[in-house]
Amino acid sequence: MQKINTEPLRFLILFLKKNDATQNHIIKSMKNKKHTVVVLGASSNPDRYSNKAIKMLIAYGHDVIPIHPALKEIEGLPVVPSLAAVDTKVDTLTIYVGPQKSKTLINEIISLSPGRVILNPGTESFELEHGLSQNKIPFIKGCTLVMLQTEQF
Repeated sequence: MQKINTEPLRFLILFLKKNDATQNHIIKSMKNKKHTVVVLGASSNPDRYSNKAIKMLIAYGHDVIPIHPALKEIEGLPVVPSLAAVDTKVDTLTIYVGPQKSKTLINEIISLSPGRVILNPGTESFELEHGLSQNKIPFIKGCTLVMLQTEQF
């Protein structure tokens, strides 16, 4: 009977456990605090998740900065045209743009230097995650809406 090398599997399990622990630490350190939250990929369409997130973030008492290159206002908030135009300390950047778009914004995201980044479903990007890790910017693969509703924001 041939022996199977389980080392790669053991490494993967340890990596996933470490990632879960890191995400839990990030969540606990930011919980129950009023945040300045930038919403990248903000939309005025009430059916879009970014719009739902803006409404929920406002309802939870956070300061929200929507980012959109063309819109002037979303949900009564002034819209900022780009990440580079944000002129305040950002606690959380929540992303609602796909990997193709975020890849072009990696340098702006790093320059923004948010306290953490939330990669909502469908926005995960190896290049972005690598850039964030290299610059020691914590990130969470999660859903802003679920995090708010379950008190994990």
